[in-house]
Order: sequence, then C-alpha cells, then structure tokens
Amino acid sequence: MASVSYHISSLLEKMTSTDKDFRFMATNDLMMELQKDSIKLDEDSEKKVVKMLLKLLEDKNGEVQNLAVKCLGPLVGKVKEYQVETIVDTLCANMLSDKEQLRDISSIGLKTVISELPPAATGSTMTANVCKKITAQLTGAIGKQEDVSVQLEALDILSDMLSRLGGTLYSFHSSILTCLLPQLTSPRLAVRKRAIIALGHLVLTCSGSIFSELTEHLLAELKRNESTSTTRTYIQCVAGISRQAGHRIGEHLEKIIPLIVQYCNVDDDELREYCFQAFESFVRRCPKEMDPHISSVMGLCLKYITFDPNYNYDNEEEEEEMMETENGEDEEQESDDEYSDDDDISWKVRRAAAKCLEAIVSSRHDLLQDFYRTLSPALISRFKEREENVKADIFNAYISLLKQTLPTQSWLPSSGASGKDDVPLTMLQNQVPNIIKALHKQLKEKSIKSRQGCFSLLTELASVLPGCLADHIPALIPGIVFSLADKSSSSTMRIDTLSFLHVLLCNHQPEVFHPHVKALLPSVVTCIGDPFYKITSEALLVTQQLVKVMRPLDKPYTFDAKPYVKDLFPGTLKRLKAADIDQEVKERAISCMGQIIYNLGDHLSTDLQPTLKIFLERLKNEITRLTTVKALTLIASSPLKIDLRPILGESLPILASFLRKNQRALKLSTLNALDILVKNYSDSLKPAMIEAVLTELPVLITESDMHVSQVTIMFLTTLAKVYPSCISKISGSVLAEIFQLVHSPLLQGGALNAIIDFFQALVLTKTAAVGYPELVKQLTAPVYSSGSAGASLALHKQAYHSIAKCVAALSSACPKEAPATVNRFVQEVKSPKSSPAVQVLAFLFLAEVGRSTNLSAQRELRAVILEAFSSPSEEVKSAASYALGNVSVGSLKEYLPFVLKEIGSQPKRQYLLLHSLKEVISCSPADSLTPYVEDIWALLFKHCECAEEGTRNVVAECLGKLTLVNPAELLPRLRKQLSAGSPHARSTVVTAIKFTITDQPQPIDALLKGCIGDFLQTLQDPDLNVRRVALALFNSAAHNKPSLIRDLLNSVLPSLYNETKVRRELIREVEMGPFKHTVDDGLDVRKAAFECMYTLLESCLDRLDIYDYLNHVEDGLKDHYDIRMLTFIMLARLSVLCPSAVLQRLERLIEPLRATCSTKVKAGSVKQEFEKQDELKRSAMRAVAALLTIPEVEKSPAMAEFSSQIRSSPEMASLFESIQKDSASLPASESMDMS
Repeated sequence: MASVSYHISSLLEKMTSTDKDFRFMATNDLMMELQKDSIKLDEDSEKKVVKMLLKLLEDKNGEVQNLAVKCLGPLVGKVKEYQVETIVDTLCANMLSDKEQLRDISSIGLKTVISELPPAATGSTMTANVCKKITAQLTGAIGKQEDVSVQLEALDILSDMLSRLGGTLYSFHSSILTCLLPQLTSPRLAVRKRAIIALGHLVLTCSGSIFSELTEHLLAELKRNESTSTTRTYIQCVAGISRQAGHRIGEHLEKIIPLIVQYCNVDDDELREYCFQAFESFVRRCPKEMDPHISSVMGLCLKYITFDPNYNYDNEEEEEEMMETENGEDEEQESDDEYSDDDDISWKVRRAAAKCLEAIVSSRHDLLQDFYRTLSPALISRFKEREENVKADIFNAYISLLKQTLPTQSWLPSSGASGKDDVPLTMLQNQVPNIIKALHKQLKEKSIKSRQGCFSLLTELASVLPGCLADHIPALIPGIVFSLADKSSSSTMRIDTLSFLHVLLCNHQPEVFHPHVKALLPSVVTCIGDPFYKITSEALLVTQQLVKVMRPLDKPYTFDAKPYVKDLFPGTLKRLKAADIDQEVKERAISCMGQIIYNLGDHLSTDLQPTLKIFLERLKNEITRLTTVKALTLIASSPLKIDLRPILGESLPILASFLRKNQRALKLSTLNALDILVKNYSDSLKPAMIEAVLTELPVLITESDMHVSQVTIMFLTTLAKVYPSCISKISGSVLAEIFQLVHSPLLQGGALNAIIDFFQALVLTKTAAVGYPELVKQLTAPVYSSGSAGASLALHKQAYHSIAKCVAALSSACPKEAPATVNRFVQEVKSPKSSPAVQVLAFLFLAEVGRSTNLSAQRELRAVILEAFSSPSEEVKSAASYALGNVSVGSLKEYLPFVLKEIGSQPKRQYLLLHSLKEVISCSPADSLTPYVEDIWALLFKHCECAEEGTRNVVAECLGKLTLVNPAELLPRLRKQLSAGSPHARSTVVTAIKFTITDQPQPIDALLKGCIGDFLQTLQDPDLNVRRVALALFNSAAHNKPSLIRDLLNSVLPSLYNETKVRRELIREVEMGPFKHTVDDGLDVRKAAFECMYTLLESCLDRLDIYDYLNHVEDGLKDHYDIRMLTFIMLARLSVLCPSAVLQRLERLIEPLRATCSTKVKAGSVKQEFEKQDELKRSAMRAVAALLTIPEVEKSPAMAEFSSQIRSSPEMASLFESIQKDSASLPASESMDMS
C-alpha cells in the first residue's frame, strides 16, 4: 500500500513539471496504474489524484488534457463517492466556462464518467446521487439558453445519461421534460434535433403520466400550428418517440394521425418528408393501432411517390428513342444539367413515401392482393425515377413486396394451397411484362447503383416465380452482357450480375437460353479469368449451371454444344490447375469441371485424360478431397460413359482410405462414389481393388450412426449383386455387425429397408458360405437363447419387428424354403414349451408373411391365434392381434367375416380383435375392402359408446381410416352422428375425423374442408371430454393440413381461447389419508388448447390477431406447471416470429418470468418437487434468453432491471450462462414437435 501511494505521489510531482513531456508521461503512467484491478488508494492519495487531474484538464497542452480526461474513467471505480461528486461538480462548472476548449474537454469528461458509473441494479447509491447532481446542473444549463454550444453539449450528455441510466433519474423526469419541451422551439435546429433525441431516451423509462403530458403537449402544439418550422420539429419529435417507444404511443394514434395527414397537404417538402417518416415509424411500431389508417396512409404514399413538380416525364419516351438513334454522349449530359435544380428537395418526399410503403408492405402480409391491385402498378411506373437514392428505395419496396409473396409455408400440400394463396402469384405473373419493360433499358445505364437495384429486384422475382422470365430472356441478355463486360463496373456490380444470372439459369427451362449462349458465354468465361477471387468463384458457379443448360442430358435437345467447348474448357482448366488460389475458387473449379465432363465429356477428346489426372491429384489433397469425391461421383454417373479406367487403379485405394477418416461427410460421399463406380464400371475393377475397400466396411456398420450404416449396407447390396464372389470372403465380419444392428432397438426406416435388401441380395448370390437356413438361424438366435424362464422379452420390442421383417424378406426371396418356415413357426406357437419371446417373434413373422401371401392353407392358424389371445403375456396377446389383422389382409375372404363375427360375440377379447380390424383397414387396398364396408361400419357404430376410452380410440381410428375408403358417402354419415345423444359417441366421431387428416394430399381433403367446421363446433360441447378431443382434432388439422382450417379461424379462435381459462368449478379436493390434494379436471383441456395455440404459430401466424393471442399467453404464464412450460416455449417462439408485438407487451410478460426464476422450493420438499422447479426455471430462462435476442429489447426498463437482477444473483446467472451455452451448440431453430 505504502509503495503504491509513494509511486503515485512521485507521479503527481512530475505532473507539476514545466516540461509538457514530463507531464504527459506522468499522466500516462498514472493511467496505467489506475487500470490495474489491484490498486487501492488511501484517502489522501485519492484527494491529491482527483485534484491534480482536474487541474490538468486546464493544461495548456492538448495532449495532456486528453490523457487526463481518459484517466477519469478508471478513476471513478477506484475512489469514494464524495470524490466522484467533486469531479462531477468541477466538470459541470467548467461546462459553463467561457473557454471553448475547457468546455469541450469537460463535456468529454462527463461522458466518460457517466459511461463508467456502475448500473443502478448493482445496488450502489453512488450512481443515483451523481446522476442527480449532473442532471440538476445540466437542466439549468439547457434552460438558460445563453450559449448554443453549451446547450448542445448539455443535451448530448443528458441523452447519454437517459439512455444508460434513465431509471435512476426517476425523480427528475418531470423537471427534465419541462426543460426539454421549450427547446423544441429553439431558433437553432441543432438544439431541436438533440432535444428530440433526449426525449426519445426519456420516453423509454418515464412513467405513464409523464408520457401522457408529453403527448398532450405535442398534440396541442401540432393543432396550434404556429409556424411551419416548429410544426416540422413536432412531427419529427412524434416520429422519434414512436421509433423509441412505439408501444406506448399506440393509444394516442387516433388523435395524432388525422393531424399528420392534414399536414401532408401543406405545400412544404420538408414537412411532408417528416410526415411520411412519422407514418413509417407508426406502421412498424404500432401495427395494430395503425390498422384503420393503413388505406389512407397508403393513398398518401402513392400520391407523393410520384410527386416531382419540377420535372416533366411525358416527353421521355420520344427523347429516349431520339437518343438511341443518335447515341450522343453530349446530349445526354445537357439534358441532365437542364433539370439540376439544387433547391429541389421534392426527392426527399418521394424517398420518405417509398420507405413508408416498404414498411406497410413488410408488416401487412394480409393485404397482399390489394397491394398487387394498387401498389404494384404504381411502383412499377416509378421505376423510371430520376433520383438514384429514391429509385433505390422504390426497388426496395418492390423487393419487399416480392418477399411477402414467396409462399412461406413450403410444406402446404399443393392441393390445399390452390385457390386463395395463388391469387397474388397470378396477379404478379400478369405484371411481369410491365416490370421488364420498365427495367430492361436501365440495365444499360451508366449508374451502377440503379443497375444493382434492377438486378436484385429481378433476382427476387425469378426466385418467387420460377420460369416467369422465360419470354423476356432476349430483353435481359444484352443488359447482363453489358454489366459483365463493362470495364467501369465495380466488382460488386459484376458479382450481383453473375448471381442473378445463376438464379435465372436455375429457375428456367434450358431451351429458352439456347439462342443466347453465343452472346453470354464469352463474358462469363472472361469473368472466370478475373483477378478478383469472388468474381471468379461466382463465374464458375454460373458456368456449371450453363453447362447443364447447354446440353441437358435428361431430355431431347437440338442445340449443338460442341463449338462452345473450346471456349469453356481452357478457362476452367486454368483455374483447376492453379494451386495458389482461394479455397472457394478451388472447390468451385473442381465442381465446375466435374459438370463439364459429365455433360460434355465426349467432346473433350485428348483433353479428358490429363484433366482426370488433375482430379487424382486433388483427391490426394486434404483440403480439396471432399469436393473431388463429389465431382468424381457425378462424372461416374454420367450417361456419356466417361472412360475412367486410367485413374481407377490409383483412386480406389485412396477412396478406401477415406472410409477410415473421422470426417462424416467424407465417409458418406466416398460410399456414394464407390457405389456408383461399382455399378457403372464393374468390368474395369479387379477383385483385388474391391477387397481393399471391403476390409474398411465392417467398422462402419454401427448403431451409433444409423445413416452411415444405411449407406454402407446399400453399397454392400450393390457389391453382392455385382461381385458375389468377393462378398463371400468377408461375409462373416460384415454379417456379425449387421445382426448386431438388427437386434438394436434403434433400427427403423431406411436403415432397416437397406438391411432387408441386402439379405435378399445375399441369399440370391447362391454362394455356399451363407445360405437361407444359416441366415435365419443367426437372425433368430438371441430370441431362442433367452430361455423360457422369464415372461418378459429379452430384446427390445422394436428388435422383434426387425427380425420378423428380415426373416419374412428372406422367405419371399427363397419361395422354396418359405412354407417350411411358416410351418415351423406355427408349430412353435402351438408348443407349450415356447417362451413368450419365441411366440412374439413367430406371430410377427406370420404377420409379415400373411400380409403379402394367402395363408388360408394353414388350417390351424386361426385356432392358434385365438388361443394366444388368452396368453398370460401382454406382448404375446398384442403380437397375436397384430398377426390376425395382417393375415386377414392377405386372405380377406376367409378371415375378415370371421374377425367381424368374433368382435360381435366375444366382448372379453374385443379390444384385441378391434386392433386386428384396425390393421386390416389400414393395410388393405381400398377396392378390396369395398364389399365389407357396410358390415364393418355397422359393427363399429355398435361399439362407439363403449365406456373404455382405449376401446373407443381404436374404434375411432377404424372409423377414420374406413372413411378414407369412400369419403363421399361415409363423411356425411359421420357428420350426422354429431347430434348423437351420448358424449362418448360424439367424442368417438370427432376423434375419427382426426384420423382422416394426414400430411399428404388425399381425395378426402376437399370434402373435409367443407365440413370440418361442423366437427369443430364441438369445441363448444357441454362435455369436457368432447371438447378435449375436438381440440386434438383442431391441433392435428393445424399441424398437418393448415389449409383446412385457415378460413375458419375467425369462428374457431374465440372457442379455443375460451378453453385456456382456468375453471374454478372443475377444481376439486381429494382426501388422501390425512392429506388434502387438489385435482384440476380442466387441466388436460387447457393443455390441449395451449398446444393448439402453439401449432397455430407455425402454420397460421398471418391469420392471428397477435395481441389477442398474447393476452392468453400471459394468462398461461401464471397457470399450472405443465402449462407454464408450454407458454415459455411459445414465448421463445414468439420473440422470433413477431418481436415487435412481444416488445409492446414486454412489461406484462416479464413479471411472471421473474416470479418463476426467483421462486424458492420449501426446504423439506420431495426430490420431484425440486426437479420440477428446476425444469421450470430452465424453461423460463430459455424464454428470457430468447427475449434478449429481440433487437431494441435492452431499451425496456423492465427488461434491463430483470437482466441486471439475473447478473447479480449467482444462482440465476449460472443458470442463464448454461442456457446460453446450450443454445450456442443447438441448431438455430429450436421448436417443439407436438404432432
């Protein structure tokens, strides 16, 4: 300590030296000392340092002054509060001094001090006291209005303080407001501007009453309209407030809008510009309150976007033609100068109107059709705008319109989407000729900015409506070539042009380009040789696409590509050979050359082999190997049968070595490449080469990576077909791994099908090592070895299904062996010695076989299955029921009537028999079921009022699947049943409809669309259970086929929202011994309702009134544990989908989150209670993390306070950090699957 104070006093002494360099160095050293965390100053040193630094602020030397100011920052945290106050007082006093330099340096000092003050939430009183001191002084200085520069500095510092520590100055808000309002009429515009900025920061944190006072004042002044100049300022102020705290100004808009509309008609360009800026900020920040005014604002925008009083556009057409004929440079110059009117600021009005339109378009997806009717033609007619900045904004507005038109839900099934959603696209299609007419001449203008605008607009257009430019290619090509060849073009200009050309080539039919290849190719090839790597890389992408277009191999063509090869090939080859170029260019050159060989390989003659040798080199290089493997795969699959023999011998061992690498993408691409090579070049590969690859394969088959396993097994299948002799050599090690996989619980889908194909291929190779009996024995071994001791199953349930499928597939591949196997399994089921595991496997096998072959020859089968229905093991029962259903599919005549009879006569076995019936209905083709439909229907309706919910669900599923057989007749019958007396029957019918909705297009869709409204009426059913299944139906529709319900939302949403409320009458108390326990019967229904709300976010967001929606989310945040978990996830999703609405409600949403995050569990609670609370807190914290990603959220005082509370509580801070780590490692869109 002593040494520190000694060191510092020696520095202070040097600071008094007459030599400025000494002073400078000493101050610099002091700065270094102060920045160390360990430094502690005693009171005396503190005083001296502060006094010295304040003195140095008045130093003659500017550099010393600057350093002294910098020292103030670290000093604030190191000295006691009263010292900071001394500093602040001095600085404030200096602010008012006459010396300009001192004033400047003091204001920098104050800003430094403010930025270093600890935030209020850390609990130190220093910040509050210091701020109050500064504020009192500043408001005084601003109010005096003596010297403008003092005022400006003071306003600047005040803004700084309000934005960082607004909440701390709570008590001063009203005095700040009184001080700022008069500044809006200051004679100096700069003062007004800064006052507006300060007010913007003030409204973020001030109380409601102060906000109202401010808006009242602004409204009164706007009505008074003393002078145009002050009115301008007030409108700017309104816009500024709305940008900063749009959610607060919403309720005052009713009064504000008419005034601003009225000022739009005053003949003052600046005033109009501010009016439109205000409109733009209202549209973006208060979408709901703006709704009634949108049409009038849009009308004004359209009127003023053409507002150009000093320029006549009428004679433009002739003039342009004249210019084209004479093509005189000078004339053009003159015509431009004639209009250069420096005082003309009407362009600012046009620009503001265009920006406002862009805001309207991007926030009102629901008005698309109106936009295409009125706005689109108006914008297209303004593409001729003469002022570049305005034109850029007009293009942006139109691009925004195109982006809104992109069908957002690409998963909407095509049949469901037709009709309403296509209208905007059709309207756009009709306007394409006008767009091209307005743009194609501009593509050859001198101005780079407007050309870039044109290209980005056309790029968007080609992506939104693929194929729409087909008829206009001739008009566009000259412009493209011009921009590519133009020497004056900047590199970004050429990159934009190339990327447009790429989109164009990808989205249109090849034929339309054939006439233009000759014009396009040379300029693209020149770009490949461009020294700037980004241009080269784009040009290679374009060339790759162009090659596909020149010679499409998948359809007949008349175009002869041969003459162009000599242009294309050398340029690409040069880039392929170069080793010292950018990684991206290397990769694209490899892909591009691969495409050239794939499409034009037969025209390359002697060039082909040397090029392939380069590929071999690239294959050996770690950086380019993946891209090269992909390119080789492409070449090997070419229908031109490219001769790869010279490089096969060397490349196969290299490819084999890639299978050992850790890089997963490389393994997968290599397996694909090997597969294609073996298929297409089997005659050129020697067994020795293949064996090198084979030894690498067994390791790749593992349950830890199912996809790699699947691709490996598909490759093995190819090998088994092409080289049966090789397979027999390694079958042992590969089969061991595959059996391991078959017995894994994770095996399903693609990997399982790959294994089945492999087994079939293997049995057909007829190699002695592995025959049918051996394979079946190996597959079923674990089931037999499990012994008969336990009644439970040895393997996972999924494994039995996999084994059964494999054995059934082997039997179908060897028809001679099949009957014996079927007999063997039937006997095993009969034998009382068989363990349940063996019986389950036998039934599943019979099910697989029975589905495709008629087993009615097996006389004992029926009796055996029925007997199994009374087995003690549940697994055996359900396997038997599954078998009965599937065997019936293979022989409907013999089995279906029997199943129906049994259902009628055996009430005890009903559940199992209904499951069999469900299998029959699900797996049989519709036409074979038709004769039985009436009987099944009648039978099911007998059982639809069953008291067991499980049975009712199976009945409902059968009804739903049966309805799909003949929807036109059966759907109306279901509809009639809605009026049935018993709630059970109604719930069965509603659930049945749920099973008719799938995510694929189906013939029933059109019929469903007509009547799903009637089924959703049950959301208002008096019975709780019926309401719950109605919600499940609604959720399923919203998830799988939103088109069914989009137009019904207006009538359905009120009932849905109604179900989210807690019903007191459904909460009852249950006594459990000495304890009372509350049970809420309405919980399941509420949960279902919130699940529906979540699904709607994904599929029908544009049809929701998001503010109404948020009201219910808010209620959910305070509900039961399950529902809170759901609403936290909804909140996280909402902050991504509609951040501005969430921002408006932030205060109300944060409270429940804060409550959840800071609850404490009672000390004596059970473990589950702790875990539950922990999970809740994590989920709430995830929502908080999502809220924090909203732009501008930090301006909200509630959020700022909460996040500082999180930081200051160790428990919450660590939780928050772990959430952020998790989210960083997850993919971007984290959503909840609730289908």
